[in-house]
Amino acid sequence: MAKTSSSTRHLFITGGVVSSLGKGITAASLAFLLKRRGYRVSMQKLDPYLNVDPGTMSPYQHGEVYVTDDGTETDLDLGHYERFAEVECSHSSNFTSGRIYRNVIDRERRGDYLGQTIQVIPHVTEEIKASIRQLDQPDVDIAITEIGGTVGDIESQPFLEAIRQFRYESGAHRALVIHLTLVPYIRAAGEMKTKPSQQSVGILREIGIIPDMLICRCEREMEEEHFRKLALFCNVPRHLVFAEQDVANTIYEVPVELSRQKLDKHVLELLDCRPGSLRIDDWKEMIKRLLNPSGGEIEIALVGKYTSLRDAYKSIYEALDHGGAAHDRRVKVRPVEAEELTDLEQASELLKGCAGILIPGGFGDRGIEGKIIAAQYAREKLVPFLGICLGMQCAVIEFARHVCDLPQAHSDEFSNATPDPVISLMADQKQYTDKGGTMRLGAYPCELADQSLARTAYNQAEISERHRHRYEFNNHYRQLMSDRGMLFSGLSPDKQLVEIIEISSNPWFVACQFHPEFKSRPLQAHPLFKDFIAAAMKEHKRNA
Repeated sequence: MAKTSSSTRHLFITGGVVSSLGKGITAASLAFLLKRRGYRVSMQKLDPYLNVDPGTMSPYQHGEVYVTDDGTETDLDLGHYERFAEVECSHSSNFTSGRIYRNVIDRERRGDYLGQTIQVIPHVTEEIKASIRQLDQPDVDIAITEIGGTVGDIESQPFLEAIRQFRYESGAHRALVIHLTLVPYIRAAGEMKTKPSQQSVGILREIGIIPDMLICRCEREMEEEHFRKLALFCNVPRHLVFAEQDVANTIYEVPVELSRQKLDKHVLELLDCRPGSLRIDDWKEMIKRLLNPSGGEIEIALVGKYTSLRDAYKSIYEALDHGGAAHDRRVKVRPVEAEELTDLEQASELLKGCAGILIPGGFGDRGIEGKIIAAQYAREKLVPFLGICLGMQCAVIEFARHVCDLPQAHSDEFSNATPDPVISLMADQKQYTDKGGTMRLGAYPCELADQSLARTAYNQAEISERHRHRYEFNNHYRQLMSDRGMLFSGLSPDKQLVEIIEISSNPWFVACQFHPEFKSRPLQAHPLFKDFIAAAMKEHKRNA
């Protein structure tokens, strides 16, 4: 086969021994370091599950669904990519087995294969390689592709075969494989064991892949004998075996630790690229503010229904940390299960002492009444409030019931019998019956009202934010709510869609239909989260 003619070099990150090793954070950390050495980087994840995308998957199984500007519903690791490396992900950044197989079957149905018998090799592997080559762009120096799952899983085999072929076709210094593996510590024996990693690399070798580098996840510091044993039995030079010990405080320490071992420099040398100087002082300063803030700590209540699973609200947690770091404050999150909020008295007990209340997005009616009670508590007690997506809808329902004298107000997502559907299905959503990929997804513009909290936060008249919803504010109730004190501070350019609401009588009560957490970055906190934390700091001081 012909070698690729693209100037883009490729890195493939595979994982072995167990899942959840942190390939996404490792890949994002490496991308960050390469960018800070002056290289243009793009990122991608290939997931072996048969869902076309994670959009219909339960948060309990998969964590949050991350949404890109172009409206692609993706794996949460793409959030790490964007936050760490400040790359812009898109539909080319996440492919699943389901999407790959659907593309192959669609081609077969159209007759594109001209009567061939369709097989995993070459047709599925060629489709996988085509998805990788979508990152070959003139403005991309290095493309990093994370292979989801674990080496040895049957569903991962087509992806591993594809990258084996891709590396062979690319030629020397054009494509590397970095294998992330586990070196467990056996407490009963008091020893770290390298055998699982050796066996993981053995599986790779069986299909023709010898990794160029090893990164070893470990909970304790590795000894030199471990490095040498892994190098010997895995056919990897000793200086290309790295340790990734568990960080004690924040995942943002990972790239600093990897840079200390010069991982990025060795990658560039293997790719025959000149390592530029590395500048990460601002990143280290951000970590310092996260870990040792001079302003102390404030507590924010997160009222949701997946509070036992941090990954379900991954970007929310990160955005709160970013907002705290911007003010040199540590943000402590108090997870509050919405179903436990049965009345205002219970809310007072569970939310007492919190400097701010946040209701995140979500779907389904479980916990809705508790979220509405939390919004009521925030409004009546003048506690700083940020509602996101469903959180905004709950704030609207609460306001309609208790301020606008509409006691049966609800969303027609949850109640077909409500006489006052203040939240209703968007007109252009009524045509859809399939659930996957049919919501209002991706970035849309929004115009901000003068002298509003939103306009103050953003300091600009028009913004663009990412959406993921089917239901929207019902405009039949706009005048009534406006007369009772609700400010519609963010509207679509045609004025038809309500994107942000505020309550004028409260010092800081903002709710938005979009997901601002997806655009927050460690070095640039999202404006709404930044101002929400500022308001919470004032509340904390008032209650001190």
